[in-house]
Parts: sequence; structure tokens; C-alpha cells
Amino acid sequence: MDDAEAPPPGPGAREALERLLLGGPRRYTRLQVGEQAGMPPERTLRLWRALGFPDAADDDPAFTDADVAALGVLSTLIDSGFIGPGSEASIARAMGQSLSRLADWQTDMLADALSRGAGRPDGAVSTDEAVAAAEALLPRLREVQDYVWRRHLAANVDRLLAATGPGDRRELAVGFADLVGYTSRSRGMGGRELGAMVEDFESTAAEVIARHHGRVVKTVGDGVLFTAASATDAADIGLELPDAWDAADRPPLRVGAAFGAVLTRLGDVYSPVVNLASRLTSLARPGALLVDRELADRLRGTDSYRVRPLRRVSVRGYDHLQPWLVRRPRHADDPQDRDAHYDEDAFDAEDATGD
Repeated sequence: MDDAEAPPPGPGAREALERLLLGGPRRYTRLQVGEQAGMPPERTLRLWRALGFPDAADDDPAFTDADVAALGVLSTLIDSGFIGPGSEASIARAMGQSLSRLADWQTDMLADALSRGAGRPDGAVSTDEAVAAAEALLPRLREVQDYVWRRHLAANVDRLLAATGPGDRRELAVGFADLVGYTSRSRGMGGRELGAMVEDFESTAAEVIARHHGRVVKTVGDGVLFTAASATDAADIGLELPDAWDAADRPPLRVGAAFGAVLTRLGDVYSPVVNLASRLTSLARPGALLVDRELADRLRGTDSYRVRPLRRVSVRGYDHLQPWLVRRPRHADDPQDRDAHYDEDAFDAEDATGD
């Protein structure tokens, strides 16, 4: 059989890759791995589920020596007081969700690299090729991940020194950027086209948010949640994002933001301010930035923004919500009033919600 007819990787490749990734063969059941790590079965099951993995049968040898070692390290961290017993599942869940997404992306990247490098018309990869590629690439990916992780920790040194508990309460601007009409438009797209649009949206959002000192909290298909330490940074993000994303073949973008006390915990943010920003986003028309009164008050009096109130509206959770429209100053050579489509006497929440 020549190289062009080589079969795709079979069970042998799967086993070899699993051994490489898991640090050895699967040899322990769930009960055995808990016993060796000194953890009760119900605790190991709770942590396993929190990490996002499906249950393993009691007689299934699904675990390796690396699993035993990891549970041992966790026990040491708990015994030292670094991780409280009540927070271990929450920490495992946050890590599992973040790293699961990273692993999905890296799997696609590795699969694409292997198929392109196979050198055969069908893109089939031999067992030896798959294992050799993983052995070469995985250590480098791990090094990059460690570098990025440390840089993010370094960026949070001030918070680290000021933190007084598992949650950090701070005054922040919270914003949502949302693609208008995403649901209806995505129904007519193929998987590759939809994936390309989502990738373009996330990369554009990440670039603009980082440029103005903000932080991407999370992305959810048609939207991105971000925070910023100052009102002006949040406004610059909200004003620049729709323009940076604007193109004839893309759905328009709308943004809502609010300012106030938030709790940051396990990488996420919690506060009524988050809900308020979400409601303002749902009211915003394509290309517009709506903010709450607190954020508007922090922007007024500066030369970089025009801020004006729109008519109060009723939305879920808010009976008399006061949106404020934020725009850049109008220049003498600009013949168009760019917020003329907003008439506060005719503001209609139902009409403004779009898709």
C-alpha cells in the first residue's frame, strides 16, 4: 500500500495520543483513583463533573497516574488553606469551562495542520504522523499557554495585592456588544461561512477592547461582554466597535453599557449593572451606543462625547429605564447629524430591539 492509500488513524493512534496527553495508560477506576488520592468517592465525582467530564462507570478503568497526582495536588492546596473546601467545585468548573473551549479550538487547529501536512489527496494521517505531530506541537502550545497565563496574572497584580477574598468588588463599566439580526442571518449560512463570521467578530471585538484598556469577559456567538475601568474607555469601545465591524456583508452591531459596583469572581462579573447593560443593548438601534445615567454623568462635560437622554421606556426588570445616547462630537465639515434617526419623543423600545 503506497502513501496515497494509507488509511486514516485507527484505534492505535487514539491509544497512542491518549497515552501522550494523559501521561500514561488508563488503569484506575473512579473509586480506585479517589482511594489512592485520599478523597471520598462523592468528592471525586463532584470535581469530575465540575470539570465538565461525563460520568465514568464504577468499573471503568478511565483514569491514569496523572489523575491521581492531580487529585493529590488539589488535596495539598486545600490542606494548606489556599483553596477552601467550599470553593473547590467552583474553581474546577471555571477552569473546566475555559480550558474546554481552548481545547476545542486547539483540536481543530491540530486537525487542520495534520490534514494539510499529510501530503495525500484525501488528507489521511498515519498513526506515526499523528503522534509525532502531537509530540512536537503540544509542548510548544503548553509554553505559550503558560506565558499568556502569567502575563494575565501580571496585568492583575494591583487586584491581587488589594484583594480581600474570593470575590473582588470594584467600580467598573460593563458593556455588551450584540450583532443585530444574527439569528435570522445565521440560518442561511453554511458552517464554514458562519464560523468565519464569528471568528472575524471575536477578533475585531478583542482588538478594539484591548486597544482601549478593556477586558473581554466572555463571548457568546452573537455577542461579547466586556468591562473597562473608566467611563471614557467604555465609551471609546462602544463607539469604535460598530465602526470597526461595519461592512456590507456583516450584520450591524449595537452596544449598551452601564457603570457601577460589580463583583468579579472566577473570571466572570456579577451585578445588577450587568443586567442593566444587557437591557440597554437590547434597546439600542444598529450602530448606536446607549448607556445608563451613571455612565452618562461621567462622560458629560468632556469634549470627546455628545450625551443626551432618550425617552424613558419599560423593559423586563425596569419600569422606567432612562437610556442615554452617546455620540462623537459633530464636526463643521460633517453635513449629517449622525444621531438624527433617534428622536427621544418617538423612542419606541419594541421598535428598537431588532433581533
